[in-house]
Amino acid sequence: MSAFPQLPVFEAERQSRALIFGATHLDGELLPMLYETLRGIGRVPHLNVIVYCRGGEVTVARRIGLLLHQFADRLRIIVPHHCQSAGTVLALAAHEIVAGPMAMFSPIDPHLSGSDAQGEPTAMSAQDIRMFPTLAQDWFGLDASTARERALPLLCDSIAPSALTAFYRSALGVRRIGEELLALQMPQTPAERRTAIVETLLFDYHSHDYTLTGADLAEIGLNARAEPALEDAGWALIRELRTRMGPETRKTNPHGWCDALIATRERGWVRTRQQDLLPGDWTDFEMAR
Repeated sequence: MSAFPQLPVFEAERQSRALIFGATHLDGELLPMLYETLRGIGRVPHLNVIVYCRGGEVTVARRIGLLLHQFADRLRIIVPHHCQSAGTVLALAAHEIVAGPMAMFSPIDPHLSGSDAQGEPTAMSAQDIRMFPTLAQDWFGLDASTARERALPLLCDSIAPSALTAFYRSALGVRRIGEELLALQMPQTPAERRTAIVETLLFDYHSHDYTLTGADLAEIGLNARAEPALEDAGWALIRELRTRMGPETRKTNPHGWCDALIATRERGWVRTRQQDLLPGDWTDFEMAR
């Protein structure tokens, strides 16, 4: 049975090309296949990218956003469901974000992985460190200057100074990438306003898992909106995508699991990975005509 029968109809109704792009984790090995796919489409006046993304590398999100711009005069990212963490960073590159009623975005505060004292894997957000002086004020009644004075020695006793520097550099990197991509979406907006939007996504929410809606993105100033005419088609595309990629495919694929999918009206590809085999194998599948 051919896949994604809704996609040709979706393109015909909007008289523009469309691309389905799904990834459980953005990584650099996605770029060659995405580039080949975009070359097959060619540069177009309008490109609709239906995105499903659970996170990944922020620098890869930047590279994908810039690559998409090389092939479209007007880039619209359509989000029917997940577009979190690095996916939210990618969405900043779009001229326009169309968010369905189930769209899920997130803050973009950077995380670093490591090990705790017992050697168990752990992850920490830059916000966990940045908020430590505030915790000392709010919970323990220290005045602001005392809280700042005591915070650094206490943090250095439990976190290596090089790790603290890495967190700081990561936060600076995400801010710079966010500002760069947002300049593509909102070129006429003053730089100070774009910076304020990125700062909100970085630091104004108290959990990396906080779910942001399309309306939330619009409220902080992004070019995000709902488009009811796209909801049925977008949700149908994502519902089929979820049957073809993600951890659930371990149950049906003896060779591993599918963690990425790229499709146009001509052809589709899924990437199959096993835990110890990188970067994974791409296989194609037939699209509906």
